[in-house]
Amino acid sequence: MAEHLEKVGEITHYFPKVNAAVVKFEMALKVGSKVKIVGERGEEHKPYEFDQTVESLQKDHAPVEEAKKGDELGMKVDKEVRTGDGVFLAE
Repeated sequence: MAEHLEKVGEITHYFPKVNAAVVKFEMALKVGSKVKIVGERGEEHKPYEFDQTVESLQKDHAPVEEAKKGDELGMKVDKEVRTGDGVFLAE
């Protein structure tokens, strides 16, 4: 599914009321970049993935334009995600 994509980071928390996730970044990423979020759902571990453009990143509720390796930042997400989902650069 995402084996050939470059991993940007991993979801460490999801806030459903505001459709935002905390991402632990493994590499730098700028607002406006296209990413693919990949994970599994349910007891059957049914795989899912979706592409989106990074519209906003936040650190301590303040907007930032770029994530750096090692940062844990909030990121607006288009769909529900789960802890452990991977974030990859989209092709």
